[in-house]
Amino acid sequence: MIFRWFESLVDIFGDADDAMPPRGVWRFYWHYLRQVRGILLSICVLGFFVALVEVALFDFLGRLVDLTAESPAGFFARHGSELAWMAFVALIARPLLLALHDLMVNQALVPGLTARVRWQQHRYVVRQSLAFFQNDYAGRIANRIMQTGASLRESAVQIVDAIWYVAVYTGTALVLFARADAWLVLPLALWVLGYAGLLAFFVPRVKQRSWQASQARSGVMGRVVDGYTNIATLKLFPHAGREDAYVGEAIADNAEKVRLMTRMTTAMDVSITAFNGLLIVGTSALGLWLWSRGAITAGDIALSTGLVIRINNMSGWIMWVVNGIFEDIGTVQDGMTTVAQPRDVVDREGAKPLVVTHGGIRFEDIHFHYGKQGGVISDLGLVVRPGERIGLVGPSGAGKSTLVNVLLRLYDLEAGRILIDGQDIAGVTQESLRGQIGVVSQDTSLLHRSIRDNLLYGRPDATHAQVEAAVRGARADGFIATLVDGEGRTGFDAQVGERGVKLSGGQRQRIAIARVLLKDAPILLLDEATSALDSEVEAAIQDSLDVLMEGKTVIAIAHRLSTIARMDRLVVMDQGRIVESGTHAELVARDGLYARLWQRQTGGFVAADVAEPDVP
Repeated sequence: MIFRWFESLVDIFGDADDAMPPRGVWRFYWHYLRQVRGILLSICVLGFFVALVEVALFDFLGRLVDLTAESPAGFFARHGSELAWMAFVALIARPLLLALHDLMVNQALVPGLTARVRWQQHRYVVRQSLAFFQNDYAGRIANRIMQTGASLRESAVQIVDAIWYVAVYTGTALVLFARADAWLVLPLALWVLGYAGLLAFFVPRVKQRSWQASQARSGVMGRVVDGYTNIATLKLFPHAGREDAYVGEAIADNAEKVRLMTRMTTAMDVSITAFNGLLIVGTSALGLWLWSRGAITAGDIALSTGLVIRINNMSGWIMWVVNGIFEDIGTVQDGMTTVAQPRDVVDREGAKPLVVTHGGIRFEDIHFHYGKQGGVISDLGLVVRPGERIGLVGPSGAGKSTLVNVLLRLYDLEAGRILIDGQDIAGVTQESLRGQIGVVSQDTSLLHRSIRDNLLYGRPDATHAQVEAAVRGARADGFIATLVDGEGRTGFDAQVGERGVKLSGGQRQRIAIARVLLKDAPILLLDEATSALDSEVEAAIQDSLDVLMEGKTVIAIAHRLSTIARMDRLVVMDQGRIVESGTHAELVARDGLYARLWQRQTGGFVAADVAEPDVP
């Protein structure tokens, strides 16, 4: 029960600020630590009393040495209450304080804060734009989120603990030494100044090199995960040596960065150890000299020598704590480069849900270039009437898929606007926009979950009967029943593997089509929706696609022009502009770009493919 109470102090999934985390290191820390400032303050107070109790035990040890010089007769009668008090401190107070401290750290902060930071960072990062993920390794992004939460928590706890141990031990030692004899303060005071100087020299250098080592470690993770994710490609080409060299380069860089860091930590360790020896020798020698002159007692020697030995051990611990703190800070800094990035595509303040009543789409003088010089889409205007089915046609790079991407608002336009039923999509919420659009793309990737989970992504509240109907409509019911994964799960419960690698391309495409059938959105985008299907299967599900398109506004892109020739209207694009528009018959009769593309696919296309680039 007591464990559960402390574990409940941090609500992992509680409400939190969704703003971009600050980019400054300490402001980044405070952004997350302010959520548990009460717990950190409690740990700080408990750490103070734990350190105070331990110093009190050393003080009592010194007094005990002096007390033993008295006559044994009546010893316990004279000092019984003091002995009982110290027994209470050692047997009850100290263990209780340490237990509370450990419960706060190990039960509340270690699992709770770490998980909460990871959850918040994941929620922020997963809402980044598509370009954000295209510009980095997925493995490196995941690695940084996993490491940042743990390193932030660990360094915060270590800082809180180290502050009190240093302050209490050093401060009370100075007071106790001064109480015995002012001269005893001198070695410790000089040591404090020298120790601070050594830390001031080494800590910034350790911090910098720790950050570099963390960056290199994330690079290794990114390259390794990239290879594992694309293992089929690695197997298809006989370049194992090149892949080894690619990963080996990152591992070597990481090893070199770690060596540079450990050189500094070794130098710091040796320097502080040697300096600590001066403290022990200086304090002991001075204490013995003062005792020989009758200025202090044997108990004072026991106290001072015991405390400086403890401070010596503590300084070594502090050194490693400081080293660990700045290694963790380096990891947090590395994570900041991923987490503390503004989102490129965000909902406007006060954005409302999109309401689709008819499904009309209007592109008004839109411009988009992926941030590059030159046009991808320029001055494009297009009206798609409610319920109209249009096909997008054009050579590779014409801008067809880009047009679909900006309609989904995966990227924001540079100029112009897109309206759905008169509503500017830049002013509605992204989730409501994409919730009203069904998409079947050429690059179909499934989640590494069960068939059922992948289907329910289209409509989470669907019944099993509705799921089965969508599967039948996509002609996927035949192969789903035969699926068995590595753990013996079958049918709808079978796992599909990362990106759906356990299924063939055609099977993945049929699951994707079933998912969109289940979603039943009023606007439908088909980007090479049947590209992975053989002619027999494509013909089998064409009727299902016709049913799916019934009553919907449809924009379809297809490599095989025969699959979209029956659309209400074909729109031909070239170099980011619309160059032709009309029915299949009208465009063939016009003898323009569409007619040439059609001719390539209906006759002489092998020779034509050599002369011209392929049609996407």
